Amino acid sequence: MKNSIIISDIKQALQDLSIPDKAEFFPKFFKTGKGEYGEGDIFIGVTVPDQRSVAKEFYNKISLEELSELLSSTIHEHRLTALLMLVYKFEKTKDKIQQKEIVDFYLKHTKYINNWDLVDTSCYKIIGRYCFENQDSKILNKLSHSENMWEKRMAIVGTMHHIKKGDFELTKTFALKNLMHPHDLMHKANGWLLREMGNKNEKELLDFLNLHYKEMPRTCLRYAIEKLDEELRQDYLKGRI
Repeated sequence: MKNSIIISDIKQALQDLSIPDKAEFFPKFFKTGKGEYGEGDIFIGVTVPDQRSVAKEFYNKISLEELSELLSSTIHEHRLTALLMLVYKFEKTKDKIQQKEIVDFYLKHTKYINNWDLVDTSCYKIIGRYCFENQDSKILNKLSHSENMWEKRMAIVGTMHHIKKGDFELTKTFALKNLMHPHDLMHKANGWLLREMGNKNEKELLDFLNLHYKEMPRTCLRYAIEKLDEELRQDYLKGRI
C-alpha cells in the first residue's frame, strides 16, 4: 500500500540519522519525566537540521492523509518532521483552497502538537500567516481562549508573522490575556514575542512595558527586555520606571 511505503521510507530515513547521545539527551531537555510538560514523549535522537532535510525530500510526495498518520506518531521526531513538511506544503502553494485545507488539517491535529518546539516551528508559519493574509484573527482568538496550554502558546507565537509585518495589536492582546498563566512556558512565550515586537519597534515595547511591567511575571519580563540597553534593563528589573 502506497501510504505505508512513504511513511516507512520517512521513518527509516529518520532512524538512519538518529544519534544515540541525542536520544539520551532530548528527553531531559524536553522534560519528558513524570509530571513534566513533555511526560512520556519518545525521542530517537535526530537533530532539527536533519529533520528539515528529510522534510524537504518528502513534503511534495506525501498526502495530508499520510501526514496525519505520521503526525500522530508517539515519536517526537516523526511529529516534528510531519509539521515541517506541512509548513513546506503551505509555503509552496498559492492556492487559497489548498492553504485552507492545510490550516484545517493543522487545527484538527493540535493534540499532537504538544511541545514547545512543535508549536514554535509551525504555528506562525501556517496559522499566523494565514490569519494575517486573510485579515481574520478568529482562529488565533479561539486558540488564545483554549484551556490547553499548547493551543494558548499557538495563539501568541502565531502572532510572530504579524510582528514581522509591523502589526503588534494581537501580540499585545494575547500577552495581556494570558499574562498570569500558571506555567512558565507561557511566560517565556509572552516575553519572547514582546521582545520580538521590541526588535521591530522599540517604542511599542517600551509603551507596553511602562503600562504593565510591574505586574508581569519575572520570567516574562526578563525575556521581554533581553535586548534593551543594560541600564534600561536594570531600571525595569529594579522597578525604577
